[in-house]
Amino acid sequence: MQTKTRRICLFVFIMFAVPFTSAVGADQLPNIIFIMADDLGYGDLGCYGQKRIKTPHIDQMAVEGMRFTDFYAGSTVCAPSRCVLMTGYHTGHCFIRGNGKDNLRPDDITVAEVLKKAGYATGLFGKWGLGHEGSTGLPTRQGFDAFFGYLDQHHAHNYYPTFLIDNEDRVKLKNLVPNEGRFGQGVASKKIQYSQDLIAPRALQFVDDHKDEPFFLYYALTLPHANNEAGKKGMEIPDHGIYTDLDWPEAQKGHAAMISRMDADVGAILDRLRHHGIDDNTIVMFTSDNGPHREGGNNSDFNDSNGLLKGIKRDLSEGGIRVPMIVRWPGNVKAGSTSSHAGAFWDLMATCADIAGVEDHVPDDTDGVSFLPAVLGNSDQQEEHDFLYWAFYERGGARAIRAGDWKVVHQPFNSQPRLYNLADDLGEQKNLAADHPDLLKELVAKMDGAYAPSERWRFPQINRKD
Repeated sequence: MQTKTRRICLFVFIMFAVPFTSAVGADQLPNIIFIMADDLGYGDLGCYGQKRIKTPHIDQMAVEGMRFTDFYAGSTVCAPSRCVLMTGYHTGHCFIRGNGKDNLRPDDITVAEVLKKAGYATGLFGKWGLGHEGSTGLPTRQGFDAFFGYLDQHHAHNYYPTFLIDNEDRVKLKNLVPNEGRFGQGVASKKIQYSQDLIAPRALQFVDDHKDEPFFLYYALTLPHANNEAGKKGMEIPDHGIYTDLDWPEAQKGHAAMISRMDADVGAILDRLRHHGIDDNTIVMFTSDNGPHREGGNNSDFNDSNGLLKGIKRDLSEGGIRVPMIVRWPGNVKAGSTSSHAGAFWDLMATCADIAGVEDHVPDDTDGVSFLPAVLGNSDQQEEHDFLYWAFYERGGARAIRAGDWKVVHQPFNSQPRLYNLADDLGEQKNLAADHPDLLKELVAKMDGAYAPSERWRFPQINRKD
């Protein structure tokens, strides 16, 4: 946690950094917008090396702000990554550590609840994945004043659902889904209302409604996730836009069109901030919940979605967990800057609390540290993690740790842990375990200590000769 002295210095910095032409007073806390794509790869954006998929608005965010090179998701799949993001605990400690139908509990504290202590209006638009209808995990029971979108991650597969959730109530849509699943999943036979086209205006309306007070907007896009229930036709999009006439497979056109559509919606948020004159008093972060997918007919290799990284969604190699992170805050974040700070989703709570001056409301045992010093260009003041840790409970179990430039990947559990030096081997091609047995032993011990036993989330019992 940051000291009181540093917090005072931050507010002085903000007061003098925000132009006097701003529509809000210089003493108002900064608005915070956290935008998260779903299954967007490290290499899917132009500013991270993508050559064929067009993302001009997000690329401009990087031009005007800071691009992190070593930022990590909470997990390699949806629900645990979101639980880590919201609660500040990595997957060795958090409550929801894998995909399922689990719900946050009443005593779980979220980023939204922390920010409400500072007087922020809070809104979530898009995909939640941490609570179901009637449960204690509903966003409106976990600190959010407003919610519109999907509660269940399987429901969120379907871009033409028969309903969405408005706060705690179902809103019926005009789409028809034969053999609809219990949670609303399925494939529409009548496609009339595209969910993102309904969610995007609600996010914009939230900005309109709260432009004169500090707000926290969590914009959890479903793009470019596939509709897994649709098989090879799972890249659901109303049209392929600028990719229509390309000699690409249909699924690849759909995937690219999803990303460009997402980019346009991000641009609309930034335009709305400028329209209201609150651009300079709003910090906007953009990221993805995990690595790229190979679902719905999509081939993640076609447009090099993971860039130079190895692996995709469900892998604990870099391609499954290293994600884009762009932070834009005019007048505060240096334009066109980069940071190699190794941060992760479990840092969001600490960072938001640091911005809002409510560090005392963050639980003492969370795993995060504020990355605000890195954002402000004060790398000499940035606290670094001793290590970053991930646990994954599917496909035979897996875990990974990064400490400095060293990374251990233990996936699956019936294999030997592998050791890589990311500074020399970003693609995790050369296993150095035999060359550095003492280091490997030390890092494996750290992984052992990072896992808190859970009745719900257990590693498989493996009889293995070490």
